[in-house]
Amino acid sequence: MNILNATFREKDFFIKHFGDDIYAVGGYVRDLLRENPSEDVDILIIHHTVDEVVNKLKPLGKVDLVGKSFGVIKFTIKGKTYDIALPRKDRAAEKEIRGHKDFHIITDPDIPLEKDLERRDFRCNSIALRLSDGLLIDPFNGKKDIADKRLRMTNPSSFSEDPLRIIRAARFASILNFSMDPAIYEIAQHIDLKGLSAERINEELFKILLLSPQPSVGLEELFKLDALRQLFPELYKLTFSIQDTIFHPEKDMYGHHTVWPHTKITVDQGKRISDRFNLPKAKKLALLLASLFHDIGKPLTAQWEYKKGRMVLTNKGHDVVGEKITKKIFTRMKIFSWNGYDLQQIVLPLIRCHHRASELWQNRDVITKKALNRLAADVHGEIDLLIYLDAADRAGRHEKPVHSLDREGRWLLDKFNELNVSKETIKPLILGRDLIKLGVSPGPSMGKILKKLYQLQIDNEFETRNQGLKIAKKIIEKEKESQ
Repeated sequence: MNILNATFREKDFFIKHFGDDIYAVGGYVRDLLRENPSEDVDILIIHHTVDEVVNKLKPLGKVDLVGKSFGVIKFTIKGKTYDIALPRKDRAAEKEIRGHKDFHIITDPDIPLEKDLERRDFRCNSIALRLSDGLLIDPFNGKKDIADKRLRMTNPSSFSEDPLRIIRAARFASILNFSMDPAIYEIAQHIDLKGLSAERINEELFKILLLSPQPSVGLEELFKLDALRQLFPELYKLTFSIQDTIFHPEKDMYGHHTVWPHTKITVDQGKRISDRFNLPKAKKLALLLASLFHDIGKPLTAQWEYKKGRMVLTNKGHDVVGEKITKKIFTRMKIFSWNGYDLQQIVLPLIRCHHRASELWQNRDVITKKALNRLAADVHGEIDLLIYLDAADRAGRHEKPVHSLDREGRWLLDKFNELNVSKETIKPLILGRDLIKLGVSPGPSMGKILKKLYQLQIDNEFETRNQGLKIAKKIIEKEKESQ
């Protein structure tokens, strides 16, 4: 008999109110078996109707009925929220192109537990744990798959019914470091992903980037599952775009020198650097998205050029082209802000400027504060992210893991600190309210003066507010004289 002990905070509370009818299911049980327990617990209650569950819980905490027909309840107690479900069957809607919500859902408290587990995506997730005595219900041998670190389908038909499961397969393989059953690749080739919402695609992609030990595993799985071609055709083109083998010796397992292996390695190196410097999640995501899309412009800019005694494959201007392509992708995929952090505002300039950090290094003997100011302003003060991206890009030419910044990256950080250039120092010293006090009315004219003053500040023509006000007065006087 398989017995496993769950140890989450409200376990005894749930047993008290639902006895032998309450189970932990899905990822919580999987991770418990992996000896990597999660704080998120999904609950399944059998032999109770939605109304019965709601009536029991309502006096004891906050109850949010996600949808009676879905049989899903969010229950919050002492600040902790649990997803509680009832046994259900899913029947796909009759649609040619399906999204992840195109279901007819049948809830029934008396649906056998095994039937509810059968509708789940992977065998490692089709396990239930009875809370009252720790009994494992494992009708599909998911425990063995967990031990074998293997991802296998519970019910192959469920993948065509819910196409999101294809992307979830890539995510689980990447985060859990599980190998993929070849049958998943075969079925994926026949599944249309066009009906999936941008929000759910982004959610899965962001998890691959943020939670995977090596995001490249999930990215490669998206490629092998045909999801890359369908959802991100611009990234798919990188798999066809060859690179100069001397400057970019990295290649895939079959020896192909394309932009795709370099991109995957760069993302992995970016993840290691972001972990090394303990970046907040939002900044980490910005760095990883910039790493993923930094060379997206290469297929459109590839050309041969004779130099240094040989034909060299170059991609001049791919950074500027890449910014434009990425903006279109972000707009199509509705990638704007995440947790209050403006991803478009940060990621796009990083892509456009990702070679300029190296240019500073190449001209380090004659570098000026003006050059540092201009670059800092162009990336909205996210100097560290630019330097980390530059370092990851450089380290993307080999698979040896980086543990910190290289000499070039350290020099760049030190130089910005030495010359006192930061997000704070490039903030405009002269604002509209200052010009109003000097007699300038709000409008286009004020905007032009502010723009000119900021450019002078960035060009290091003044470093204090008082210096800036003196220059502002001169500009205003000249404006009046020319009228």
